[in-house]
Amino acid sequence: MESWEEMVPLLSLGYHRELAEKAYGGGEKVFPHKVDLFAALEKTSFSETRVVIIGQDPYFNERDLGPEAHGLCFSVRQGQPVPPSLRNIFKEIGSSVYGESDKRFNSDLSRWAQQGVLLLNASLTVVAGRANSHARLGWHSLTDDIIETISRQKEHVVFMLWGAFAQKKQSLIDGKRHCLLSTSHPSPLSAYRGFLGSDVFVRCNEYLGEHGLEPIVW
Repeated sequence: MESWEEMVPLLSLGYHRELAEKAYGGGEKVFPHKVDLFAALEKTSFSETRVVIIGQDPYFNERDLGPEAHGLCFSVRQGQPVPPSLRNIFKEIGSSVYGESDKRFNSDLSRWAQQGVLLLNASLTVVAGRANSHARLGWHSLTDDIIETISRQKEHVVFMLWGAFAQKKQSLIDGKRHCLLSTSHPSPLSAYRGFLGSDVFVRCNEYLGEHGLEPIVW
């Protein structure tokens, strides 16, 4: 079974370890906790990846139970308040997949990751309270390399591109080998401009089924 470090050039060079030193070595409070930094790659193996959801950067808030961010884009641990974007994601899944717009879900998306959904933020770290604070640290080079490697080395992967930032990653992906599902971002500012009612989760499973792959239990 191929590992991420074997398949992704910048990972094989140890670039991720250099970035981790830069991210956590400056004396600032940084999220997620270092133990969760590479959770997306640890919970979803390269060989099992069949869906990629691209986020921008980790949640920067800290709550009573600790930081919201735990290494998986859009996800928070169970017990944390559900962020607005995740609430809209659940609303879309509930209405389109289950026919219940108010259906309740566990806010920890590890169950998706364990089914082959790579929950990848473009930046893997953020300074507490400061959105996009590590956007120039170098993470984008690494995560772009991950996306390009998946596109080049695999077939029939579904890439979820929600919002303008994620859609810029389209140039890294071979649309003839893979399925690109683009819509507006699920944040309250844009969810009603296309995300809600898009059926992206249904369409994802239809594509997987057409290519002999197991659907995701959302």
